[in-house]
Amino acid sequence: MTIIAYLLPAAIALGFVGLLAFLWALRSGQYEDTEGAAWRALQDKEP
Repeated sequence: MTIIAYLLPAAIALGFVGLLAFLWALRSGQYEDTEGAAWRALQDKEP
């Protein structure tokens, strides 16, 4: 039963870190252009 005392806070902390990472990605504009990457993959131009 003592393992639950370690695993439960660790799971909550990891979930909170994941939420913070998602919110950071939203604020930094990672999800602004969802169609652009798909069209760039179909272009024949070489960089």
